[in-house]
Amino acid sequence: MDKMIYIGMTGARQTEVAQAINANNLANVSTTGFRADLHAFSNLAVDGPGVESRVNAVVERFGTDFSQGAVQNTGRDLDIAVQGDGFIAVQAPDGSEAYTRAGDLRVEAGGLLTTGAGHLVLGDGGPVAVPPNASLLIGSDGTVTVQPLGQQPNALSIVDRIKLVNPPSEELVKGEDGLLRLRTDGEVAPADASVTVTSGALEGSNVNVAKTLVNMIELARRYEMQVNVIKSSEENADAAAQMMRMS
Repeated sequence: MDKMIYIGMTGARQTEVAQAINANNLANVSTTGFRADLHAFSNLAVDGPGVESRVNAVVERFGTDFSQGAVQNTGRDLDIAVQGDGFIAVQAPDGSEAYTRAGDLRVEAGGLLTTGAGHLVLGDGGPVAVPPNASLLIGSDGTVTVQPLGQQPNALSIVDRIKLVNPPSEELVKGEDGLLRLRTDGEVAPADASVTVTSGALEGSNVNVAKTLVNMIELARRYEMQVNVIKSSEENADAAAQMMRMS
């Protein structure tokens, strides 16, 4: 059978994959610290006899957009935004160390510091634990300082220091949970004292809404084109069968 139908089918299927990636970016346009996923189409030669120009379309995830999102002041003491390059170290659900730009921090009932998504924030010796306090401040170097309950305002105590890292972006890969990890399993990035944060601010998603919407329209048209290829292959097959019956 003519491979034309398979070319159209694989193209339509891969366009759906690209559309899913694009839709996920659009759905996270308001997610704090979100990094957009990138994708690209590549061609793969069709195996077997046939015209060499016939290729299947394949979508490849080729990385993450690490450009910085817009930073907005919130005035909330537990909100932090990483300045420039760098990431906040957190503990993933599987217990491994991962990295994020989401600085919407919370103090859970047990006193553990977490992100808004519930990931434990890591410090010098593990998850950051915050004792009961009258106030809490996070310094530009990630130092967590509290005013213990019943103490004077000037009686401040350093609790821990949030681990801030800055590994090369090419060494990072995004997991399905949205967290970044080093490509080499088991390795963790060292703390980097040059990474600083701004307290009372949050970094938003770096998704370009206009570009993403335009991409969605282009992918929809591409899908329609691939479906038309399938229809054309069916029409060609019917026409060929009719000619064989007439001969």
